[in-house]
Amino acid sequence: MAGSHDVPDASAPPAALDPNAIGFVDSVAIGLNATSPAYSLAAVIGPIAAFVGVNVPGVMLASFVPMLLIASAFYYLNRADPDCGTTFSWVSRALGPTTGWMGGWAIAMTGVLVIGSLAEVGVRFTLLAVGLDGWASDAWILRSLTVLVILLMSLLCVRSTQTSARVQNVLTLLQIAGLLVFVAVALYRVYAGTSSLDAVRPSVDWLNPFGAGGAPLTAGLLLGVFVFWGWESAVNLTEETEGASTAPGLAGIWATVILLVTYVSVAFAVIAYCGPAFLSDRADDEEAVFAALSTEVLGGWDWLVLLAVATSALASTQTTIIPASRTALSMARRRALPDAMGRIHPRHHTPDIATWWVSAIAVVWYLVMHWLSDNALADSLTALSLLIAFYYALTGLACAVHHRHLLTTGLRNLLLLGVGPLVGAGMLCWLLVESVRDMADPANSYSGVSWFGLGPPLVIALFLTLCGIVLMLVWRRVAPRFWKDPFPAPGRPDPLRAARDPESV
Repeated sequence: MAGSHDVPDASAPPAALDPNAIGFVDSVAIGLNATSPAYSLAAVIGPIAAFVGVNVPGVMLASFVPMLLIASAFYYLNRADPDCGTTFSWVSRALGPTTGWMGGWAIAMTGVLVIGSLAEVGVRFTLLAVGLDGWASDAWILRSLTVLVILLMSLLCVRSTQTSARVQNVLTLLQIAGLLVFVAVALYRVYAGTSSLDAVRPSVDWLNPFGAGGAPLTAGLLLGVFVFWGWESAVNLTEETEGASTAPGLAGIWATVILLVTYVSVAFAVIAYCGPAFLSDRADDEEAVFAALSTEVLGGWDWLVLLAVATSALASTQTTIIPASRTALSMARRRALPDAMGRIHPRHHTPDIATWWVSAIAVVWYLVMHWLSDNALADSLTALSLLIAFYYALTGLACAVHHRHLLTTGLRNLLLLGVGPLVGAGMLCWLLVESVRDMADPANSYSGVSWFGLGPPLVIALFLTLCGIVLMLVWRRVAPRFWKDPFPAPGRPDPLRAARDPESV
């Protein structure tokens, strides 16, 4: 039974998010963990090696370029409008409410697609790290524990932003420490000549992304963008961060830089220790790469790498809930979603209803995908790249449009507010088109079957897009206020201002 302190005073202003709940370091940790570095590397380093061989570090470097440009766009847009809805709010202002609504929908759906998979990987690698291999291979146990983890992480998100940040700090240290130990030992054994596999001496030429040719680079970039995705979770917490107008955006930029260093270092160590052929042979099994390599490199200490992947996936499970729930909150405050999604818990100062809705839909999606087939969940993850490229590209375009009056005031403004974001958006649009072409072929999916004549990942992305369009049209008919007057002129009542600062009205 809830205590009386959970019941808000009817005469009190509505609850708001907790300002200054976290600091800059917390924000960087959240941005890092939202990308799930160890898990992301385990998932893509094999497939990228299959495309480009020893040039995996170069692909990581090339993938970093559009991410840095879009991270810069997030920084400048957040400085102009520190809104937890990020892309939704900024794109609505710059490109119109319909485009902004679809951008917000894309962010929410990325969370739905990936939360279950992240939780499952976290559970599986935790079981492997503690020696419970039998449990890890039991589907019923694995799925039950995965659902439990999603619910526990959701509860943590609802209970306290500060506690969530502290947990993220610990998980960041664990996974980065595990990866650094792996890199150091692997490179030492390569140079000492004690590698148990076909070692290759590292070369600076590996940083050349064009070393394997244009077509392999394109395929590698499609995967490379995925490993950097997620850093913007730091910006979704802007209204709860000290220095809301600048710190979250800087945290996102720093997170991408730290990720670059981490990814390139691990890529060098992995390629050097085992050679690209070892990775290519295991490209279809994300667990085989780090599970096998951790044993080869560390022997009885292989649990360090397994634990790094586990903590990475568990941390990302929590941080991936954040952008989806904060985006839903921002949309509800603008009347773009039902008011209930904009409720903030009176004691915990978090968007509790939005958080539970996101988690519930993610659980249903996870279970349904597994029910469809063993590979359907992996195909739904492949569909992520379309949604990611879509809303990142929208954000880059929105930055240039929003700051269009400043582009002629100096070279710095032209480059940072206009050219950079537009180049990043253009690169992501190109990757979006290439992804659609690739996913149209059923042979390029994990399932290897045709859904309506197309690959399952493309069908999933189109299905989610259609659902968003239908829901938007229905809500626009039921509650058209957002489309008629999304940003009231000065002097007129603004529901967002009231939601951010209840005492001001």
